[in-house]
Amino acid sequence: MGRDIHDGTSGGPSGTADGAAPSGAGPAPPPGHRSATTLRVNGKPHTLLVDHRRVLLDVLREDLDLTGSKKGCDHGQCGACTVLVDGRRMNSCLLLAVSLDGSEITTIEGLAGDGEELHPLQRAFLDRDAFQCGYCTPGQICSAAGALAEAAAGHPSHVTGPEVPSGRPVRLDRAEIRERLSGNLCRCGAYPRIVEAVEDVAARAEGVIP
Repeated sequence: MGRDIHDGTSGGPSGTADGAAPSGAGPAPPPGHRSATTLRVNGKPHTLLVDHRRVLLDVLREDLDLTGSKKGCDHGQCGACTVLVDGRRMNSCLLLAVSLDGSEITTIEGLAGDGEELHPLQRAFLDRDAFQCGYCTPGQICSAAGALAEAAAGHPSHVTGPEVPSGRPVRLDRAEIRERLSGNLCRCGAYPRIVEAVEDVAARAEGVIP
């Protein structure tokens, strides 16, 4: 139940298990260049026959129709494609999909789970008006979710002071938030409101504000 096999060689599910390219697609790669790969995306398993050269971002957008993760620079420099892989934030444009067999992937579409309530970060971005065009927003929010988890687990950043005991949770003040989200670019320049939104969620998690 919930498992499906996609061809993974072109822009959409083919429903074929033998890897034949759909009508109108380019030539399929040789059989030895594809592998059956199971990705658990937003809580649901998907088994795909994936070309070894394809990156996770393209599989998410073209085969699973999860277009929230954006293609920006395609070089891992802008952060628009950020997703969570086994709970850690990563640039999906740099990850070969076949290397993630068995991994748990969370995209912006699945961040809040199956309920109707928004994730606290999504709500904070709305409340703070922390976006303009919105293109980078899914990556910003997924990156912020990863940063919150990293800080709670005691992972220091470049600006974490020596007074913070090793392995203890790191308080996310504005300097920490700016540093930890520095890999996510916003061409509209909405950084002040983005920092405020993440700061709100971090403060609630720390019990500073109700």
